[in-house]
Amino acid sequence: MNILLLEDDFDYKISIKEYLESLNYLVDDFEDGEDALNAIYEKCYHLLILDIKVPTISGYELVKILRDDNKDIPVIFITSLTDINNLSMGYELGCNDYIKKPFSPKELKYRIEQVIKSTYFHLNQNFLKLSEDFSFNTTTMELLHKEEVINLTKKEQQVIFCLLCHKSQYVCIDTLREEVWDNKYINEADIRVCIKNIRTKTSKTFIINQRGLGYKIVRD
Repeated sequence: MNILLLEDDFDYKISIKEYLESLNYLVDDFEDGEDALNAIYEKCYHLLILDIKVPTISGYELVKILRDDNKDIPVIFITSLTDINNLSMGYELGCNDYIKKPFSPKELKYRIEQVIKSTYFHLNQNFLKLSEDFSFNTTTMELLHKEEVINLTKKEQQVIFCLLCHKSQYVCIDTLREEVWDNKYINEADIRVCIKNIRTKTSKTFIINQRGLGYKIVRD
């Protein structure tokens, strides 16, 4: 899962980034609001973690720009601003959660998990039931077959997560290239091999495809 982190305190930013990467999240970090905004329009992010008082464009301004442009990427504000007016402004702009500085890493972990589950999967639990035999842990990115973890590569996990985020919609090759491979050039055949490997580890019908539309995972 791709996370954008905007925090202008260098040491604080690095400590957050390293902790999130230890949880297997993919994190791009920025200290400047304008740089962060440009990155959001160049790459697919599943979550934005934003400080409010940063150079050039504040966290508030950044979210307003995104919401005005109908971009509904979930947002968690991290801030030392605690008065009710600031909290109200953040929620009115469309943030999903607030964390007040200082906070423990585990609090951030739990907040992220809750926002991801509620935004993409509408869950209260960590496990997303896909069928009678398969379930997906939205926290660890593990796929289970009858409670046994299937050995997947990180890219295979990311492909499954991407397809599930789009719910029952078909996902085309270009979207997979953007969201899983960060728009880096990768041959279409290599993407198909990745999907074939997932099917080999699961079943031929775990991921279905429609010519001209793409791929999807159908939940029971």
